[in-house]
Amino acid sequence: MYYSTTYTSPVGVITLACDGDNLVGLWMEGQKYHGDTILEEMIPKNDIPIFDTAKKWLDRYFAGEKPAVSELPLAPIGGAFRQEVWRILCEIPYGEVITYGDIAKKMAVKLNKQSMSSQAVGGAVGHNPVSIVIPCHRVVGSSGSLTGYAGGVGIKKKLLELDGVDVSRFFVPTKGTAL
Repeated sequence: MYYSTTYTSPVGVITLACDGDNLVGLWMEGQKYHGDTILEEMIPKNDIPIFDTAKKWLDRYFAGEKPAVSELPLAPIGGAFRQEVWRILCEIPYGEVITYGDIAKKMAVKLNKQSMSSQAVGGAVGHNPVSIVIPCHRVVGSSGSLTGYAGGVGIKKKLLELDGVDVSRFFVPTKGTAL
């Protein structure tokens, strides 16, 4: 059984989902793939301790603090490949970014392969069901493009600024799937 609640943030209304003990989803209003990892109906319920903890984490994050991912019990739903990519995302420090290609190289090593497709990594990053907390917004294109954020490039830029990233070195693509 899954539960949901909402949180009003500086980037809009956020839906949180849990299994009672663990955070399984965090989506911004209008986000691509919103709720797609939860195949059953989510029951609205505000008084669950993990929601209180997650909302306090978000309060701190949006106040400019740097709460650790490890402070929240996470259980994102996805296959083994996606889980591994999401683990790599959790290792990206505040104020830093990584490219899809860099993640692909790390995945190739983990999977004992010669190489890995950046597009496959992009699919896993884009389907991250716990946005912001699992910081998929810290992944950029190798050319410096701010492409590839299911919540929209404008929100990605705001989150990177909150993280302390100098976004002046990046650009917003004029075309793409995540604009």
